[in-house]
Amino acid sequence: MLKATLRSFLAHKGRLLLSALAVVLSVAFVAGSLIFSDTVTRTFDRLFASTSADVTVGPSDDLNASVPTGAVQTVPASLAKEVARVDGVASTHADVSVENITVVDDENKSVGPTTGAPTIATDWYVTDRSPVKLTSGHAPQGAGEAMLDADTADKKHVKIGDTLTVMAQPGTFKVKIVGIATFTTTNPGAALVFLDPATAARQLLGSPDKATSISVDAAQGVSDSALERRVAAAVGTGPYDVKTADEQAKSSAEALGGFLDVIKYVMLGFAGIAVLVGVFLIVNTFSMLIAQRTRELGLLRALGADRRQVRRSVLTEAVLLGLVGSTLGLAAGIGLAAGLIKLMSAFGMNLKTTEMVVGWATPVAAYVVGVGVTFVAAYLPARRAATVSPMAALADADIAGVGRPLKVRAVVGAVVGALGAAALAGCVSSSKTASAASLLGLGVVLTLIATVIAGPLLVRPVIRVLGGAFPALFGSVGRMSQRNALRNPRRTGATAAALMVGLALVGGMSVASASMSKSFDQQIDKTLGADFVVQNANFTPFSQEVTDAVRDTEGVGLVVRQRFAPIAVRLPDGKRVETTASGYDDRVDDVAHITYTEGDTAAALADGAIGMDVDFAKDHGVRLGSVLPVEFPGDRTTSLKVGALTDQDAGDGFGMQGGLFLGIATVEKYVPGGQDSALYVNAASGTSGDQLRPRLEKTLDAYPQVQARDQADYKKLVHDQIAVLLYLVYALLGLAIVIAVLGVVNTLALSVVERTREIGLLRAIGLGRRQLRRMIRLESVVIAVFGAVLGLALGLVWGVCIQQVLELQGMKALAIPWGTIVAVVVGSAVVGVVAALLPALRASRMNVLAAIAHE
Repeated sequence: MLKATLRSFLAHKGRLLLSALAVVLSVAFVAGSLIFSDTVTRTFDRLFASTSADVTVGPSDDLNASVPTGAVQTVPASLAKEVARVDGVASTHADVSVENITVVDDENKSVGPTTGAPTIATDWYVTDRSPVKLTSGHAPQGAGEAMLDADTADKKHVKIGDTLTVMAQPGTFKVKIVGIATFTTTNPGAALVFLDPATAARQLLGSPDKATSISVDAAQGVSDSALERRVAAAVGTGPYDVKTADEQAKSSAEALGGFLDVIKYVMLGFAGIAVLVGVFLIVNTFSMLIAQRTRELGLLRALGADRRQVRRSVLTEAVLLGLVGSTLGLAAGIGLAAGLIKLMSAFGMNLKTTEMVVGWATPVAAYVVGVGVTFVAAYLPARRAATVSPMAALADADIAGVGRPLKVRAVVGAVVGALGAAALAGCVSSSKTASAASLLGLGVVLTLIATVIAGPLLVRPVIRVLGGAFPALFGSVGRMSQRNALRNPRRTGATAAALMVGLALVGGMSVASASMSKSFDQQIDKTLGADFVVQNANFTPFSQEVTDAVRDTEGVGLVVRQRFAPIAVRLPDGKRVETTASGYDDRVDDVAHITYTEGDTAAALADGAIGMDVDFAKDHGVRLGSVLPVEFPGDRTTSLKVGALTDQDAGDGFGMQGGLFLGIATVEKYVPGGQDSALYVNAASGTSGDQLRPRLEKTLDAYPQVQARDQADYKKLVHDQIAVLLYLVYALLGLAIVIAVLGVVNTLALSVVERTREIGLLRAIGLGRRQLRRMIRLESVVIAVFGAVLGLALGLVWGVCIQQVLELQGMKALAIPWGTIVAVVVGSAVVGVVAALLPALRASRMNVLAAIAHE
């Protein structure tokens, strides 16, 4: 049996190749994501470990802002001398490092990265831990001099002697580049500007008496943990965080972890799609191979092989396929990881492929996925093979499954479908976002499974409609193509299911994204009353100079500032909620339309007051007039009275979780040194928006990071952000289509082999080569369009349910992108044509007499 299995596997290796490609793709994405994330993690762990001081004393960071405030938390520079007196300290240094800056060249072009990485200004202080070394010029000495990292200098064409403008929180100043520093470790993609230590404190923090942290080096023989305890005892842990090198490196790595998780989960999403679609392909392939080998399996049974041996033989072939696919997929995954590492270089993160990390978990995961998928997918066909009777060797080979009833599928599909429909109905009727989302996920899974199970039941009624015009348009060729698709509903359903999965995903997300865009449009129209919104390109705060320049622009009437403040609120139900509050100037009603259920803007923005969303208030037992303990960064605490409750839908931009907002004077009091995140600008009386726009743009030319947007611009910005998610879905669809095409090609190729004698007879009675190719193409098209119709119908249901979940967050508009849906159906027909090219060509080249004699 083992010899027979191996010979069978080698005899059908060409037919199994396309199935192996599905395994290769799924394993490649799993292995590539693990290798890439492990490599980046290991690289940055080494970077953070090598650059962290033995002990670091920094400001307490118990509150993590979901959006930046522009304020820099500092410690007294004199703390370095105090720590230096602690037993076991070899040396200390008052560090200065800030990210809330913008650097431009003499043409007002930004020198910072455009990939989201920060621009960091820091003091030049050489130690063994320095990530850079001076490679040309000299170190900065006194005010007016600076160094730049070599990668940024090369990309932005900055050389020694050039003048740059640095826009920092205390003010704008110019520096002359006097030196270039080159990274000795991985460049994380940031732009680094180095200043003289005294100048850095004065220009970046506004005072030589401030520092962002204190670096402490341990004396020989003193451990980091021991020194940490001594330093913490000396300075206290209330206003300060004292961390060892390992703790500091871990904290830095956690900050990077979110970025890595996004890449990792995206790639695992691709792997999941590849696995899911690949399962259908493998099931189909093995089912057809077993159908074609009915006589062969019957002979094995007649020679004495029992059912268990036959089943084991088929599963062994599947395991061999999985091993081959996993091995190739692992190699492809290494190549994919290398490509991602190279891609990161384009974003400024200079990783090295020579330092690629392939941990033990990667090959284990690769083989578990590859072998597991093929084994599971081949199990049902293997069980079917074991039922082949020895008498089948005496009869003509029949196509397995053609005449078998679909009653079991009908019952199971109906039960699973009813459960899925109930879950989706519960999602639509739910009033809680968490429960609605859970029911949505359950409903999506169950309805997908139900559609896959019941798909063959839908083949005959749907394909009769989809291919109904074929006989009239293409005559007998069209009639035969339609009947070929109807001949084996199981095969047609499984082939179409691969395409259905991808199109259901894109259909659901297209409805969701279109609904989100329409909802935000409506909310911007409803809420935003300002002529223009001045914001940083990446929504980070900007310096006071920008605000002053906008106010001084001719034709500007009202300017309302917005600032953010990370806060923690103690609520009456005992919960402590960390969120971000928004601070506004008094005349916010003139630039925004806020709906209040109780109170008003004046009460919410008053000194010692705060406003919040009415639903958030109800959930936590808050009422108008409730006094809430509030924590701000730097251990600043106060109590604020609830002055107003709002009923704002999503898209208004007023606050984060809980919709908390307060007066900007309160923000300035408890978050000193903060910067404005947005300016809401109205034109002065007698000045139109069209007249004001060019003046604002001229004012902001000096600040390339800041832009003025009207309502149309704001809508476009939101649409672009939503489009990023949609592009990811389209990429997933592309992968699903690639594998689905492989599935259609595989099915048609095996179908051609299966119908060799039939094709020979058709050719013998006069069917031309061109007619034969057309028949196979039409069969492929109708199968592909069938998958598209099922997928889009399912996706539309999902999309409507997703919109119902979004409605609980205030996004109440439902939009169905009919243009996208029509384009997908047309594209599916094209996919069918492309997938049929090779099988049709092969069929048309068959020798007629050899085909008739084929067994």
